[in-house]
Amino acid sequence: MMDHARDLASVRDATDRLLTAVAALDNAAVTDQSRLPGWTRGHVLVHLARNADALVNVLEGRPMYVSAEVRDADIERGAARPLAAQLADVRESAARFQATGDTPADWSRTVELRNGVTDSASRVPFRRWAEVELHHVDLGIGYELEDLSAEFTERETDFLAARFTGHEDVPPTELRAEDGRTWTTGGGAEGATVAVEGTAADLLGWLAGRREGFGLTVKGGTLPSLPPL
Repeated sequence: MMDHARDLASVRDATDRLLTAVAALDNAAVTDQSRLPGWTRGHVLVHLARNADALVNVLEGRPMYVSAEVRDADIERGAARPLAAQLADVRESAARFQATGDTPADWSRTVELRNGVTDSASRVPFRRWAEVELHHVDLGIGYELEDLSAEFTERETDFLAARFTGHEDVPPTELRAEDGRTWTTGGGAEGATVAVEGTAADLLGWLAGRREGFGLTVKGGTLPSLPPL
């Protein structure tokens, strides 16, 4: 069972880490390329702010975004802002999300995210935690997948492995971390089971589309191509 209150505390800690790291940048660094193709660091930061507001909408029963076009336009419009404006936006939107999360509510209810996806409200804080942690890595400012907590890495790997389970384009795949943990995913495409071995960080990076899998060892076939998240 999800512990939404504990996850909200983890979101707060992750946001504080990100804000502290970003505050050490300058205006020029905000306009530099991030690790996400086509996005500067400013794009990543404004996306994080708008995601916080979008998840407030989800928790309060409104559509996550007005439309994909409005979402994209908001990110593009805000990307070139100076550092101070970016920091204020991330900080203030994060505070709105935390305030909404702290409001008494039925956390067992079903909520709707983008594209008709539904989930338990209790999972929304973890979804926000993943956004903050992975996009902190995407900024390319010294925070790496290896810096993520063991708890977060395991839970996000659980989530992504489940997401690809049964996908028609992914063959049966067993993930094996160096510490002995295992996951299964895929299974929708025909073929023998492929074993993918590596560090927990490399496995998560591959599942999350942050690494191409060069650090992984593959047995029983080739490294599967994963569909976009």
